[in-house]
Amino acid sequence: MTTREDRREGFAVIDKEPGCTSHDVVARARRLLGIRKVGHAGTLDPDATGVLILGVGRATRLLRFLTALGKTYEATVVFGAATDTCDAAGRVVGTWDMSDLTEERAGAARAGLVGEIEQIPPMVSAVRVGGRRLHELAREGRTVPREPRTVHVRSLEMTGFAPGARPSATFAVACSSGTYVRTLAADWGAALGGGAHLTSLRRTAVGSFTVSEARPLEQLEVLAPAAGMRDYATLTVGEAAASAVAHGRRLPATGLEDQGPLAVLDASGSLLAMYERRGDELRPMVVLAAAGGT
Repeated sequence: MTTREDRREGFAVIDKEPGCTSHDVVARARRLLGIRKVGHAGTLDPDATGVLILGVGRATRLLRFLTALGKTYEATVVFGAATDTCDAAGRVVGTWDMSDLTEERAGAARAGLVGEIEQIPPMVSAVRVGGRRLHELAREGRTVPREPRTVHVRSLEMTGFAPGARPSATFAVACSSGTYVRTLAADWGAALGGGAHLTSLRRTAVGSFTVSEARPLEQLEVLAPAAGMRDYATLTVGEAAASAVAHGRRLPATGLEDQGPLAVLDASGSLLAMYERRGDELRPMVVLAAAGGT
């Protein structure tokens, strides 16, 4: 049986509902669990739905390893109108007659968005410029220069197309962390000689965590820290090495191929720390185990 104490440390895979921010989800989870230390691994827009992973207790220190994982999404783009937020929540800033757009042309333009590409973060993103988050500046009506960022789009498949005065397409995208799907939509429209914006977005996976195992917030289940690091290679150590890990000591990397991050487990399968390889040794990145016992 899962105890309340068990629910106070680890990860929860949430199926976020529309109409709330990622911060709203965190705040509600804090109330449900009765613990202040809750965070999330990657923002979802208020109108977006899907996989949002929460870290609880000491596991919040591990959220960066989940944030770094690749993501997959399902989305809908409408061609012929661009907005200042690149989605349906924004103000229309340009319109084009794209009523002659065909599925074949849309599909051909899609190909240019796959691979290693550069994106300019949207003004409604959480990227910091000059110490301020862009979405804070956007709320003040300000637009500031942003440096382009390199991202990797592994695949972008068009799954449906509807012609008309404002043609639309549904698509599935697999991409690296830090990719803005709303920017992909806007760039898709630009590549066709017009404009476009996103009208729906659902995150279907973060690494190996898929929407099929995500739960509504009110039914959240906290997974053990080790389960949250399942996308990383593991190293199981004995009692002596476990004690060394708890003290943050380095370990020999003899026979290991992975550069890291590497999840170090004790004999029972509990997560002790995350390590990385540096030359012929493993060095601690985050240590969860407490010296002298947990």
